[in-house]
Formats: sequence, structure tokens, C-alpha cells
Amino acid sequence: MPGQPRAILIADDHPLFRSALMQVISISYPGTSLLEATDIPEVQRCLVERPDIDLVLLDLHMPGAYGFSALAFITGNFPDCKVVMVSANNHPETIQRALDYGAASFLSKSAPVEQMQQTIAQVLAGQLVTPVDIGRGVRGADIASLDVSEAVASLTPKQFRVVSMLVEGLLNKQIAYELGITEATIKAHMTEIFRKLGVHSRTQAVLALGSLALDPPPELVKPPSE
Repeated sequence: MPGQPRAILIADDHPLFRSALMQVISISYPGTSLLEATDIPEVQRCLVERPDIDLVLLDLHMPGAYGFSALAFITGNFPDCKVVMVSANNHPETIQRALDYGAASFLSKSAPVEQMQQTIAQVLAGQLVTPVDIGRGVRGADIASLDVSEAVASLTPKQFRVVSMLVEGLLNKQIAYELGITEATIKAHMTEIFRKLGVHSRTQAVLALGSLALDPPPELVKPPSE
């Protein structure tokens, strides 16, 4: 089949939706290797172990990610792999931000099967697919969040996991325990994360990542004081 993908990764923590997507893809691309991931560490492992993955269908609310952070990380670290953002949140602003952060397209979880198949085919053919119902004049990502997205794209897989746990409120010793490494190594990662994000503290790092959230923290959207 022309344009037959080598492998497709379905990244979603809901088993029923993963199963439904696998059925849709297997009908269109029989013989394609289909992989599943339920959180970001699994996504990272699959992408590292399987460089033949051509497409990732990425749930917007994937465990281990913060807003659009996983999208920024994947597009930065695996530029040859196309990403389609998938979500039940199909607000035009959400769709536009996903496209601004590097998604090749956006699929609503309520989309008809035919639309899913068409979008996947177009993306695999190298097209950037803008949903027809997004409209014009929709506010997308601002310059500050695009800068943060670029910084997140430069993080290593380990650094991304560290900063994601930082956003969840874990202390250095807790992160070290979860990742099975020393606290000194975590501090070294933090230093490099701060440098890439252009910040000097944990609080500033959390606020920076907050710009990639669906609803940015008030500190990032309130007007500057005079």
C-alpha cells in the first residue's frame, strides 16, 4: 500500500479508546505495527526503542505530561515522527495551540471514523491538517509560551520526567526515589533544566511550564502592574 506507515503509537490512558483507535488504524493499514502507551514514560520508551514509529496519536491529558508539554517534547526530540493531538476538548483555542506547538493535526475523540481515517492518511502523506471547524481569528499560543515550548523541546527524556514531577509538587528526594537515582543527580538535572528554561528557581520553572497548561496560572495571564 502506498504510504504504508511502519509503526504507529497510540498514547492514551483509556483502554477502550485505545482499542477503538487500533481497530480504525488496523482497517486502513493492515500490517502496520501498532504500539500502545498509557503514560509519558511508556511513550518515551517506545520512541527510543522503535525509531520506525511514523506517527503518534497523543492524548492531551496523558499522565506524566502537563498540558501541551509532551507535545513540545516529542516534536523536539523526535522531529521525524508526526504527532496528532487527540482530545475530547475540541475548543478552537485548544486546537490552535496544539497546531502552534507542533502537532500535525488535531482529532476530537467524538470525530466520525471516516474523519479519523482521512486525517491520519493526510498526516502520513506529509500534510498539516487544520480542522475545518476551527474558524479564523482564534487565539493560539503566545510568544512566551512558544519560547517555553522550544525550551521543553530541548530537554532530554530524563530532564523532561524530572521537570514533570517538579510541576506535580514532588521534592528532589521524592523525584530521586521515583526515578531510582541519587538526589545529587536530580540537582544536576535541575540546574540544566533551569538553564534551558531561563529561570532560577523551582517556582519560576513551574510558572514557565504553566504557560503550556490548558488554563495557565493567574500569574501568567494577569496584566503587569504599573
